[in-house]
Amino acid sequence: MMGRRDFLRRSALGPAAAALGFRFEEAALRAQQARSAPVPTPEGRGAGAGLLPQGKLGKLSISRLICGGNLISGFAHSRDLIYVSALLKHYFTDDKVHETLARCEAHGINTAVLRLDGDTLRILRGYWKERGGRIQWVAQVKIKENDFTDIQVAIDHGAVAVYTHGGVGDSLVAQGKVEVLGEAVERIRRQGVVAGIAGHAIAVHQAVERAGIKPDFYMKTFNSKRYWSAGPEPRHDSVWEETPEETRRFMGESDRPWIAYKVLGAGAIHPREGFSYAFENGADFICVGMFDFQVAEDAALARAAVQKAQRRERDWCA
Repeated sequence: MMGRRDFLRRSALGPAAAALGFRFEEAALRAQQARSAPVPTPEGRGAGAGLLPQGKLGKLSISRLICGGNLISGFAHSRDLIYVSALLKHYFTDDKVHETLARCEAHGINTAVLRLDGDTLRILRGYWKERGGRIQWVAQVKIKENDFTDIQVAIDHGAVAVYTHGGVGDSLVAQGKVEVLGEAVERIRRQGVVAGIAGHAIAVHQAVERAGIKPDFYMKTFNSKRYWSAGPEPRHDSVWEETPEETRRFMGESDRPWIAYKVLGAGAIHPREGFSYAFENGADFICVGMFDFQVAEDAALARAAVQKAQRRERDWCA
């Protein structure tokens, strides 16, 4: 039976213990907020705002930070959260995508990588014609061994560069059909458009090099793989760079311009870390999916990461 003294002692400790717990929780939250605090950015609008560095892809001038399209297309690598893609599709209305692209341009991001589909064509048509937007479209297309239709569709609708989908590249190389990627590159180039090849596996780029195919640029997933859901198992729909060191070594021996993507591990890596890791280890550009409210911070962090990477080992190839 609990005595009066024991009751009073435990009653006094209860609130104190709870307060201690809240203090720990508050400290952790404040630490996270400080780590993620927005970075001040220069005022001004227009493609040159903030002096975001650019590089060259063929004849094109491309901002080193490129807006990725998975989020605004409603495709999220969200581990075991099954509602996220639907949430994105509700959030990114046409007007919200227009707002996001306009904000990108205001902070010096002049290019977006977007998949080819009906939604993208409608959104870009509205953004360019109705809102006067000028963002450049790098089109991700899917091809088949005997079907290159998407290449022409993308070019006819304003794409300034076209590249083959990473998953398609993985599949074709695994089947021993790397020559199909070569044919795609030639078809794109014949239209006077910059041509690229993407892959999640470094085996894609290695096979392309062995085959003597010379795209204008590579796209390759790249991150440190230092986050809990990177595995080894289970991966929870989160790993798109299995061999970061092998990627770094291969790209270090290539003079092909390189756009790194999945640099944040589907949102598991802070941009301050992910951007620096990509640029310092050889990427010429990074492609990053962004919400509208992240654009200013990401642009500022990209500027800082590029500056920090000026003495990296791999030469800037673009």
